[in-house]
Amino acid sequence: MPPTAPESDLTGWAAAPFTGGGLTYDCYEKGSGPGVVLIPEAPGMTPEVLGLADHLVDQGFTVVIPSPFGEPGHAPTIGYTLRTVVRLCVAAEFRAFAIGAHRPITDFLRAVAADLAARTPGTGVGVIGMCFTGGFALAAAVDDSVSASVLSQPSVPFPISKARAQDPGLSPTELDRVAARADAGELCALGLRFSADRASQPARFATLKSRLGDAFEVIQLDSSPGNEWGFARTAHSVLTHEVRDEKGHPALEARSRVVEFLRSRLSR
Repeated sequence: MPPTAPESDLTGWAAAPFTGGGLTYDCYEKGSGPGVVLIPEAPGMTPEVLGLADHLVDQGFTVVIPSPFGEPGHAPTIGYTLRTVVRLCVAAEFRAFAIGAHRPITDFLRAVAADLAARTPGTGVGVIGMCFTGGFALAAAVDDSVSASVLSQPSVPFPISKARAQDPGLSPTELDRVAARADAGELCALGLRFSADRASQPARFATLKSRLGDAFEVIQLDSSPGNEWGFARTAHSVLTHEVRDEKGHPALEARSRVVEFLRSRLSR
């Protein structure tokens, strides 16, 4: 089995500043076809995140990667990751510990999604969030431009208490709006996690499932002791770090399901 996850670099990505929701960050764009906003996981646009991004481009999507933290292309070394996470924990736009909170960064992401939807084909756009940004993908779906949300191992608010572990990562008003759109058939969401992942616990998905019903599909990969594919109990990043390019590999199949999900939702 290949020893590492697929990686890529910044070759071919066009960067430009984008302002929305009172915030300005660089956004990187590449590809053609229906639009997908890929929000990086901490510590940022790593080679593994770019590997996923280039895969989506190869599958026929226009991909925009906002860069609200980290240094694009930087490898996820321990020191770099820790410095980035510390900054994210105290940044007001992310509100990493707040319960039932609106997060200002999601206003920026909604603006990015609306802009991309206005200039790409298809029925709205998809938004993918991972780890620290997992829940942001669903919060962005308050906007009508988002037709599909992918929440991979959503970890905010950090699950340091039972209430935080159950929190959906949205404010009650945002969740009501998202649930209404799901009930109307305007939105579907896909959630992914590893079974033993303590950073992204099943209680959060249970909360979302209770509100979104059949519009929320859950994929859980087995990371229990002795699991068939040898995932560690610390396995976390479903779509990046844990992917191996081998037939039948669960994380590779999960990535394929994400592509299928986006394609079906955006090409209606």
